[in-house]
Amino acid sequence: MAEQNHYDVIIIGTGAGGGTLAHRLAPSGKRILLLERGDWLPRELENWSSHAVFVEFRYQAHETWYGEDGREFHPGINYYVGGNTKFYGAALFRLRERDFGEIRHHDGVSPAWPLSYDDFAPYYGQAEELYQVHGHRGEDPTDPPGDPYRYPAVTHEPRIQQLHDDLERVGLHPYHVPVGVRLDEQDGRILHSSHCIRCPTFDGFPCLVRGKADAQVIAVEPALEHQNVELLTGAYVSRLQTSDSGREIAGVVVEREGNEERYSADIVVSSCGAINSALLLLRSGSDRHPEGLANSSGLVGRNYMRHNNAAFMAVSKQPNPTRFQKTLGFNDFYFDSGDDFGFPLGAVQMLGKSDEEMIRGEAPDWAIWKPRMALDEIARHAVDFWLTTEDLPNPDNRVCHGQDGRVELHLRESNAEPAARLRAKLHGLLEQLDFHPHHLLPRSLYLGKKIPLGGTAHQCGTTVFGADPATSVLDLDCRTHDVDNLYVVDGGFFPSAGAVNPALTIMANALRVGERILERLG
Repeated sequence: MAEQNHYDVIIIGTGAGGGTLAHRLAPSGKRILLLERGDWLPRELENWSSHAVFVEFRYQAHETWYGEDGREFHPGINYYVGGNTKFYGAALFRLRERDFGEIRHHDGVSPAWPLSYDDFAPYYGQAEELYQVHGHRGEDPTDPPGDPYRYPAVTHEPRIQQLHDDLERVGLHPYHVPVGVRLDEQDGRILHSSHCIRCPTFDGFPCLVRGKADAQVIAVEPALEHQNVELLTGAYVSRLQTSDSGREIAGVVVEREGNEERYSADIVVSSCGAINSALLLLRSGSDRHPEGLANSSGLVGRNYMRHNNAAFMAVSKQPNPTRFQKTLGFNDFYFDSGDDFGFPLGAVQMLGKSDEEMIRGEAPDWAIWKPRMALDEIARHAVDFWLTTEDLPNPDNRVCHGQDGRVELHLRESNAEPAARLRAKLHGLLEQLDFHPHHLLPRSLYLGKKIPLGGTAHQCGTTVFGADPATSVLDLDCRTHDVDNLYVVDGGFFPSAGAVNPALTIMANALRVGERILERLG
């Protein structure tokens, strides 16, 4: 292979895992190639259009996948520099300390991690500083130990501050959501130095003013300032080729601009996201790896998790003029339902603010409100919630290639009862929180899907890490057991999902694995 096509490290993917890893490795002087199948996301007024983002799905990948039953669906997935962080809500939580241990749920057991919270804690701190996480340590009783946040919590606007006070009044423990945002404010007033303008188009939208702490802005662009780092966009990695022994990656095959190109590196890292990293390994099978690359355990693509996520809108009795709504959450039912049920239910946090365009897209499901309340009136009174219940690893929940190479995603729900009970807990609180008591309305448009299978935002678990090659794909450093110079750095390494957004754990792990890679490179 031509010398100019050989690198010290190739990283496939530029999101929370790959982008953060590139940032960690860039100052080393090692020759690094980033391969991104997408392009730079265009900066245009449509970035701020709820119709373009949530109704037209302007920025979603035009892909068709299939469920186990053969039904087709369009996944809520994005291919751009920065990956899915271009659209995430930037709620950057540490897994709770107990999440690293075994936890019994209604539908089974969430397995313990092979490393402890203490092993990740220093990297969580580094990731929080890198991604400018604003928060208030210890305000949430489930918050794990750590140093104070460098950046102060994002202030609540008046209606959300009232909700905070009302939650405290009924005996719950609301907290400020830790948010990765490039915001400078003083007493709730935005300063001239702030990139973020506290607009309502933050959660689920690409940020037109670069105020969101996404992987492109925070990690990839600073990495590219180093002359030893290169980026190829529109570079789809079709397969990985091994040496004759099958123990090393000898070639990375790329389709770009209608041509096939080959690159090589001392170390190759797949950071395509839990789903696409697994698919890359599976389609890279060979005589030495007949069931797919690095798949002697048979676990590549299996134990897929994505949380039981649900978006809901409540209707406040008083107007809600809030613009930046994603500032509050409560975890009182995270580990225990607080009643005779006794099992974990999950987390509640705020969601980006509904507007009339979003509501119009879903109004047929809400006919009960018409004509008693006009859609614009609902929008003025809307308060939006995001509920997360942990789903459990199951080897039958998997991503794979089916007939003709099509992508199949097999999913059997778990912990549906705790998810329903979490919604009921919130529903039961509405009247005490000054909401119309009888309606908690689903917001499927936010998830970018019409059926549950399509929501892939919190994907994890498809290349689990562990000490035993028989029961894991990756070792404790996220290097594959079967291929010496191949690492996977995305959400695939999760043995269990917890019930908080996985992005910060992916970022922290990228910093941790980056440290190991630098030690190996010398």
